[in-house]
Parts: sequence; C-alpha cells; structure tokens
Amino acid sequence: MTTQLLQSPSLLCYSPLSQYQSLVNSNKISFDPSQQQAIELLQQLYLSLRTVNPKKYNENLNTGIKGVYLWGKVGRGKSFLMDLLVNALLNTSDNTSPHHLPLALCKRLHFHHFMQDIHYQLKELSGKAEPLRLIAKEFSKHYKVLCFDEFFVSDIGDAMLLGNLLQYLFELNIVVVSTSNCAPNELYRNGLQRERFLPAIAAIEQYMHVLHLSGEHDHRQRTLTYVQNYYELSNSRAKQIELHQYLLNQYRLKSSEKHIKLLGREIDIVAQNFEKENHAICFEFSALCEGPRSHFDYVELAKQFSTILLFNVPPMSGQAYERIKARGTEDNGSNINVSSGITGEREVVLAPMDDAVRRFIALVDECYDRNINLVITAYVPLHELYKSGSLMFEFERTKSRLTEMASQEYLDRISATSLNQC
Repeated sequence: MTTQLLQSPSLLCYSPLSQYQSLVNSNKISFDPSQQQAIELLQQLYLSLRTVNPKKYNENLNTGIKGVYLWGKVGRGKSFLMDLLVNALLNTSDNTSPHHLPLALCKRLHFHHFMQDIHYQLKELSGKAEPLRLIAKEFSKHYKVLCFDEFFVSDIGDAMLLGNLLQYLFELNIVVVSTSNCAPNELYRNGLQRERFLPAIAAIEQYMHVLHLSGEHDHRQRTLTYVQNYYELSNSRAKQIELHQYLLNQYRLKSSEKHIKLLGREIDIVAQNFEKENHAICFEFSALCEGPRSHFDYVELAKQFSTILLFNVPPMSGQAYERIKARGTEDNGSNINVSSGITGEREVVLAPMDDAVRRFIALVDECYDRNINLVITAYVPLHELYKSGSLMFEFERTKSRLTEMASQEYLDRISATSLNQC
C-alpha cells in the first residue's frame, strides 16, 4: 500500500485503508493484490471528503473530487470495499477540526432500491416540470455521497431516466460511488433504445474514476462452513412431499392462508408464519417467479419476512428465440413514455424461461442484500439450473451469491443484523 497517511489519527482510525489492513492483519480476510488500487482510490476519496469545509461544500467539490465506479466479475470484493468507505464516512468523527463532512450525508443503498424510490417520487411529482431535476435537488439537500451497490440496467424505463438523472446529480456535486459487474460502456448493452442511455454512460465516465477489479479469485468461493439451504428434489413424488413437509415443519409454517397481497396484487402462497423472531413464508416457484412480478415485489417481501422458502424450482435453461418487444411493456410499474423511436421494431432474443430467470435473479439479489434466509428446493443441482439463455452473465452472480448464502457465515451475518435491529 502506498497511500500516505498524513491526516490526524481521529480521521484515520476508521478509514477504508485502516479497516482493510486491520482485517488482513487479523486473518479475517486474505490480502488480494488486485484490490490494492481500489482501496487506495477509496482512501483518497475518503480523505478528500473528510477535509471538505461543509460551509463551502460546493466550492470544495468543484476543485475536482470525483466518484468511483468499481466493476469486475462476481465475488471480487467490490461491495465489501465500498462498504469500507461507507463505514468510514458514517463512523469517523474528527471533533478537532471544523472542516469535515457531516456524517449523515452519506447514503448506501442497493441500486434497485434507489430506482424504486425514483419511480415513487416521479409519481408524486406527476405534472410538474423537470421532475428528475427536482428529485436530484432533493437528494442534494440530504446527501453529499450516494453509494450504489449492483449498478445494473436491464429495464427500459430505468434506462430512459438515468441519463438525465445522473447528470443532474453530478451537476449538484453529489459524489457517487457504485459497484457493478460490467464496465460502463457495457451497461444496457443490448437494451431497447440504448442510444437514449448513452448520456448516462458519458456522465459516469466524466464524473467517476472507473476501476476494473481484475482479480482471479471469487472470494465467495473461499472456505465456508456449508449449511444446506438448496435441496435437490428426488424423482419420487412421495419423497418430494416428505422433504417439503420437513421444511415446513422446520420453519413452523402453517397453511392457514392461501395468498398474501403485495403492492396491491395477490400472490398464492404455500404457508407462512409471523412469529416474533422468525417471519417465514413459502411459495411455489411458479407463483413467485413466473407470474406478473417485479423486483419491487421482492423488495416489499424482504421487508416483511426473514426467511423465504421457494419450492419446485425447475431447470431454466433453454434455446433462445426471437420476439418483437411491444412498446412500453416493462414490469416495473414505470409510467415513462417510451413510445417514440423504434421500440416496437426491435427484436429481443430470449429463451422461454428467461423472464422467470430474471425474476429469480432479482429475488436472490434482494434476499442477499437484505440478509434474508432463502431456502430452495429444485429439480436439478445449482450448477445445472441455468446453463443456456440470454442471462448467463447475470446468473453467474446469482450462483455465487447462493453459494455464500448456503454457509454458516451468512447465517451469522443474518443473526448479527437481527440483533442490531432490536
């Protein structure tokens, strides 16, 4: 590490670099040379932010403080490194200096949650001129640093918004830090009307340091204490029933209700409970991932339950086919007008199960981000669940996350989160 630590001790005790070094020295993580440049870049950003005079914040940022865009394959430590910065900004207190960033001005959130909030605010601002600019101004009143985990765009409604929104955020001197599995110029690569998303890419490259974490090791594949939460179903119908009943009993689920209502829509359920310390619910895969669901449903579900059981997940591979995308059809509830241009004329390549796969990916992401215990029964092993289709890139993250979620370490993280919320 070459970063020069010339600031006061109180500034540095929780800095990203000091946290990283402490974890390495205590053998809680292994030093990864590929992460060195990233942690140094985050350290520089931290020191720049912490020495800003809050009374002259915009003037200070105009000197050139830029955000950070970390990208790379799954499990390379992007979210972990970003969280070191978040911890540093939220926990460092330097009372000896009048020039430091107010602690409450950093916000860390999953990118899906951010977009959900944007769509909600757009509905609230319906009829007002330049609503995205108004939203950006409101963010600037509360936050100076926004940290987005899993920056990924697959929805045309989100793509149409982001070009202007990001530009407004940057113009208001909001520093953005994000993680992603792909480089900025690969975002929304085959998306409908992608030319309308290009301003977002240009804004990212102008206002953020883009850094590729090129390490060879998936840290989620490290030695973990395995705990089974993915069950391969037997060919015997009787044994399938026996396994499902065992899991329902294990989590004390009862089938007193036939459905629940999420965001105004009913979803069939297998069983649920509302015990004080174990809100659990069980769904058939077909009900939760093959119906008219969006990632907003999974966000809401994760707010209500700490354990989700998903039964009868089928093999989802398939040969791609071509179809014409109808104008304005996305399942995120967006009311953005995308009818202009060539939307209805563009061919999209999908395999028969890819819509369900996309929802399954969103479900796993939400459970992982919110520390939810996800228990799955499936007809094939995990590595055979999705072997061909248009979402192979995205599904690599899903497999990696499911591997980590099947560990005692992940369950311990859930327990720690629950205790902190008490």
